[in-house]
Amino acid sequence: MRIMYLELNFIAFVLFVLGVLGIVFNRTNLILVLMSIEVILLAISLNFIIFSFVLHSITGQIFSIFVLTVAAAESAIGLSIMVAFYKIKGTISIRTLNLLKG
Repeated sequence: MRIMYLELNFIAFVLFVLGVLGIVFNRTNLILVLMSIEVILLAISLNFIIFSFVLHSITGQIFSIFVLTVAAAESAIGLSIMVAFYKIKGTISIRTLNLLKG
């Protein structure tokens, strides 16, 4: 039974590393960067749920709900900024985001 926890932690770690690598290697497409941030947040949430189950505590599940709420708000705000920026400039390249400075 203990091996199952290690396998689930390994899956969460792989998801986290894939999200970080997605941010590091892709610095031109804003949609893929937002997707990588979402994968990182889901890996953290999965890790909270695993440790909540192992420690027989509901605290990890509550934190997981908070993380998912933040992820939903981040994607909604990020996508609305991208739509507004695309309407103005016609592209969503990260290299042109410095034009948003006020």
